[in-house]
Amino acid sequence: MICPACKSDMIVVEHSQIELDYCPGCRGVWFDSGELELLLESAGLEGLEPLLADLAGSAEAGSAEKKRKCPICRQKMKKVSVGQEPEILLDVCRRGDGLWFDGGELALLVGQLAGKAGEKTTPRQEIVAFLREVFKTEEQIIPE
Repeated sequence: MICPACKSDMIVVEHSQIELDYCPGCRGVWFDSGELELLLESAGLEGLEPLLADLAGSAEAGSAEKKRKCPICRQKMKKVSVGQEPEILLDVCRRGDGLWFDGGELALLVGQLAGKAGEKTTPRQEIVAFLREVFKTEEQIIPE
């Protein structure tokens, strides 16, 4: 699959039998329809139905950011604002093929949904820690 942001080849990352398309170039991640819900459910993050069910039907957020094309249907996706402080601007396929998170956006959303994770002792905390590590924000990357 080709990255909708930087046009690089993406790789497949598998976690809990869920395959995600990840761009090592820009660190973005593509979720096919239903994959985000499965991943968050496997992390025990409940009560997300209102947030996730309405993404495709949500009003488009105003943004100067260039519209990206869906890697599945190649149609322009719409920008949808989710989360709180800071709001996260997602690219959503209008046909429902999936969601695009720019690098760091998934970690921000997971952090907002899970709150601050304490010691990593439960399966939920392990999955949240995995997501934060793999899809970390630019500020979390430590130079070598």
